[in-house]
Amino acid sequence: MGAITLRWVESNLMVGTDSLGHSIVIGKSPEDKTFIGIKPSDLLLMAAASCTMYDVAEILVKQREPLEDLKITCSGEQLAEPPYTFTRIHLQYVVKGAVNPVKLEKAIRLSEDKYCSVLSTLRLAIPITSAYEIL
Repeated sequence: MGAITLRWVESNLMVGTDSLGHSIVIGKSPEDKTFIGIKPSDLLLMAAASCTMYDVAEILVKQREPLEDLKITCSGEQLAEPPYTFTRIHLQYVVKGAVNPVKLEKAIRLSEDKYCSVLSTLRLAIPITSAYEIL
């Protein structure tokens, strides 16, 4: 079971600390209300992308695929009115290296359908799609 700590700094500014003690700034500046930390809704997209990236990279490395770089762009559609609920999420995997497309597809499928707890949880509420390209 994971646990994080969120500490209020002031106004809409917070510091989040994960279960291993790593911290990030979340929220807006108290002075001018501009974001000086990560938007909370972007944290959801980051969690989805980082969870699957962890799996895909690990699977490809174990398969000794020549992975040179991996980038994931995760976009989410949200309702226009509060609470701005996410209605869909899309993951775009961009792989650099002479990676076998069949092995990449299998790694993505394993991550999205079996290993990634974040995507597994989100999928219960909204559709999640993905695509990839190899450079």
